[in-house]
Amino acid sequence: MPEQSTPEHVDVLIVGAGLSGIGAACQLKAGHPGRTVAILEAREASGGTWDLFRYPGIRSDSDMFTFGYKWRPWPSDTALADGSLILDYLRTVAEEHGVDKLVRYRYKVTAAAWDSQQARWTVTIDHDGAEITMTADFLWGCTGYYDYETGHQPVFPGREAFEQAGGQVVHPQFWPEDLDYAGKDVVVIGSGATAVTLVPSMAPTAAKVTMLQRTPTYILPQPAKDPLAVALRRLPTKLRYPIVRSANIAKLVANYQVAQRVPAVSKKFVRRFTERQLPEHLDYDTHFQPPYNVWDQRLCVVPNSDLFRALRSGKADVVTDTIETFTETGIRLASGRELAADVIVSATGLKLKLFGGIQVSVDGEPFVPSETMTYKGLMVSGIPNFAFTIGYTNASWTLKADLVGEYVVRLLDHMDKTGVRQVVPVRDPEVEERPFMDLASGYIQRALDGLPRQGDRAPWALKQNYYVDVRTIRRGELEDGVLQFT
Repeated sequence: MPEQSTPEHVDVLIVGAGLSGIGAACQLKAGHPGRTVAILEAREASGGTWDLFRYPGIRSDSDMFTFGYKWRPWPSDTALADGSLILDYLRTVAEEHGVDKLVRYRYKVTAAAWDSQQARWTVTIDHDGAEITMTADFLWGCTGYYDYETGHQPVFPGREAFEQAGGQVVHPQFWPEDLDYAGKDVVVIGSGATAVTLVPSMAPTAAKVTMLQRTPTYILPQPAKDPLAVALRRLPTKLRYPIVRSANIAKLVANYQVAQRVPAVSKKFVRRFTERQLPEHLDYDTHFQPPYNVWDQRLCVVPNSDLFRALRSGKADVVTDTIETFTETGIRLASGRELAADVIVSATGLKLKLFGGIQVSVDGEPFVPSETMTYKGLMVSGIPNFAFTIGYTNASWTLKADLVGEYVVRLLDHMDKTGVRQVVPVRDPEVEERPFMDLASGYIQRALDGLPRQGDRAPWALKQNYYVDVRTIRRGELEDGVLQFT
């Protein structure tokens, strides 16, 4: 047998070249320029979500002054940016920092095994059907938290008959480039961020677009351009950006805290801004008042009231009902009403997939997520030299991603100075378990049993509060009695 060549070794291996992975690599290069870093990307392009999703109107649902990196200003006063602008921003940042040269495409990580004797990860990779191994001192999961290969797709009775009669069923995650919906009746099933983006984007071209929802979602209009950024436009970017960013962070945190502590106030606030935008035939309580409090699920924002303008134009509509069956000509609802459709868009949500589905093991023992607990929302009990980036569910993803990057840079610096090679969070058996995420959104609830837990106290509790995390992640002691350094 030929002798196996020694696997390539890097100091830090980042999995994923989306917003989190690009940011992580940039922060590592700035904080540890002497370390070797590689980014493994399963797909053929960088950008993650912003390259994968191609449906009409794809945009951020967080303001770009907090969705952009803290250390690289968003270059305009656009608050909710189109996907193409975000993708251009990410790739520009990667080029500016030389991170684009660190990415290896079509490198799908399938397994990662930690060996405590060697203090090293061995990572198994599928590259165009060939198996490759690499080793690393530190592994950083920047794969997001949803499945890129499959979306959540309920089974709809009658779908086959609808498609055999010439109808098309589309999932937004896999939007066909050649989809022609001009002059056609479109039904968008769903009421989340994707649905409220699709409806006004498709309405001008389609004959009519109907948003069919089982349950309403809180929807709030927002200016497409940030008013404060516009007012401060003449200031240099290095002065304007932190001011606008800080103001938006304060607004995000305050809105969430009010919603949690005085939910009736938040409900009235959303109602006041939404109800006056509706056409006469749409009743707020029926179609826009969810049976839960604001921020129990993620709040949807619409730039310049585009959804409401589409509804008032008559080119779009909202129907709140449940599906009985697809028919040859559309959808029959439980109420008996029939919706005509040539195209049905199933905006029914994501499927969560932790760490990109990588099979993780530690000294031969497989990692079982539900038996572990997350430390500060960025490490996992019992897994050495490993960090992951998952952003906020109640604010911009990047706010948390930036903090995780700062923490890893600081942690590696501490390990260098103290001469240790391994670090692992050690779980306290007295800490009680809590669900990993406390949103009531369906895509999260469907996956909770397979996710790690959080705890009932720091540093195991996820506060979903940027100001708390600044204190605990950016400024907290590394030698806290929970992290074990060896």
